[in-house]
Amino acid sequence: MTLKIVVVGAGVVGAACAFHAASAGLDVTVVDRGPVGAGTTSRGEGNVLLSDKEPGPELALAQLSRTLWDEAGRELGPDSLELEAKGGLVVASTAEGLAALGDFAARQEAAGVRVEPVDRVRDLEPHLAPGIHGGVHYPQDAQVQPVLAAAALLRAAVRHGARFRTGEVASAVTARDGGRTPADRSTGGRITGVRTTAGDLLPADAVVNAAGTWGGEVGRRLGAPVEVLPRRGFVLVTEPLPPMVRHKVYSADYVANVASSDAGLETSCVVEGTRGGTILIGASRERVGFDTTMNPAVVARLAAQACRLFPFLRGVHLMRTYRGFRPYCPDHLPVVGPDPRVPGVVHACGHEGAGIGLAPATGALVTAHLLGRPWRGADPAAHTALLPDRFLNAGGAPQ
Repeated sequence: MTLKIVVVGAGVVGAACAFHAASAGLDVTVVDRGPVGAGTTSRGEGNVLLSDKEPGPELALAQLSRTLWDEAGRELGPDSLELEAKGGLVVASTAEGLAALGDFAARQEAAGVRVEPVDRVRDLEPHLAPGIHGGVHYPQDAQVQPVLAAAALLRAAVRHGARFRTGEVASAVTARDGGRTPADRSTGGRITGVRTTAGDLLPADAVVNAAGTWGGEVGRRLGAPVEVLPRRGFVLVTEPLPPMVRHKVYSADYVANVASSDAGLETSCVVEGTRGGTILIGASRERVGFDTTMNPAVVARLAAQACRLFPFLRGVHLMRTYRGFRPYCPDHLPVVGPDPRVPGVVHACGHEGAGIGLAPATGALVTAHLLGRPWRGADPAAHTALLPDRFLNAGGAPQ
């Protein structure tokens, strides 16, 4: 009998889960309170990166995702995703920074990442500021247009039989014994459906929590809360220009900022061009809840850092800025896998700023869990570090 799956969330992660599950023959319904990719997905740069990840479970997920993005490009058409294998260039402004970057790259290379040390960085990026000590080129880094990619994956899921319902919020789940509370479901009843705020009951053997920044809240409604918190970030967009930045270029301190758990404001320079000619400038991180207030000081700091890296930007107009919330987990790993507290709940959230890059592998891993099959990743054991069990104590309660 075909499993009925409800995916909560139509961002790029939810779309990837729907795509892989529907491709595997599962009966999939995607539910979202808004349009495709309207949340965190629409606020991202489209990064598909290996360069910023320490060897470990997240890098293993990223390596599989990089392969799966290429496969999706071949199946759906690279233009439908705006998939660009542009490569990344990480640069260091000091000798100490370059040495640390070299050590980091060596560990990545040992884990299977292609790395190319670069002494003359201006050979790769002629418009970089003079005096940069060197860097590392990551030819596997790529970029997609996030909303286009989410929409393309969801369209493909629909072609495989999936359904998509907008303007509806998953408010509760029902269990075999008719209960709707975690206490009722703990008696052994599996999920039988999802009730939406529209009053509909969608039959379900499993519910995938792919709600991004709202994954913590959706988990709570499903009786399986996970610690997913918002981390605000700003991105600057310039006027369209002739091609000036060939790769995704960022400073070596970006990796440290990604891994930091500080609640305060952190910024590190990230600059890349887009197919449309605009240049995207980031990145900032701060934990301020869901506060959407525009902060001109953050914008000014990001602009100044970008101008130091690429001096030509001083004469370029800033067209707009946008801000959004990354779904942050305290240990900087996504939550992917079945929740032992509520049979039938499978999480796929908490990717922070890497959700777009990690989406295809997350969808493949979720589908493997749903079908009880081995994971396709290079390290079959790596996915165990992503399970929600890590947030629970021995008695099954949140730590």
